Amino acid sequence: MTGVTAIQPGDPAPDFTLPDTHGTPVNLADLRGETVLVVFYPFAFSGTCTAELCELRDNIEDFETAGVRLLAVSTDPVFTLKAWQEKEGFGFDLLSDFWPHGEVARAYGVFDDVTGHPLRGSFLVDPDGIVRWSVVNPRGQRRDLEGYRQALAGV
Repeated sequence: MTGVTAIQPGDPAPDFTLPDTHGTPVNLADLRGETVLVVFYPFAFSGTCTAELCELRDNIEDFETAGVRLLAVSTDPVFTLKAWQEKEGFGFDLLSDFWPHGEVARAYGVFDDVTGHPLRGSFLVDPDGIVRWSVVNPRGQRRDLEGYRQALAGV
């Protein structure tokens, strides 16, 4: 693990700029004024990550109704994320924290130095850039959709 504690509710969300599946930079600071859910996941195309993100895709109305923009972040390269997005039909941004490898995951305290990928961490960032809710699950443990719904109820 990183030895760094994950960002907690009440902390400012670390700013970042990462490329989406088209190589277009997405900057968190540019999204001030919006509520954003930043979802870190280990690997595109893996069974658990696919199930988690497909569940978010299939329930995207919950996020849209709450006015929450979803950003999903992994250390996979842009081309891998583009292929996965096309295969699964994700309608939200997949961002690549590939290089410098895991820099944003490290800033959020969810990068696993031993395995070289992020843990399953999710951070709800308010319009002022403050984390209002977070969850970090250990390797192999899925996040619960009901937890997201409870967080959205507080938006």
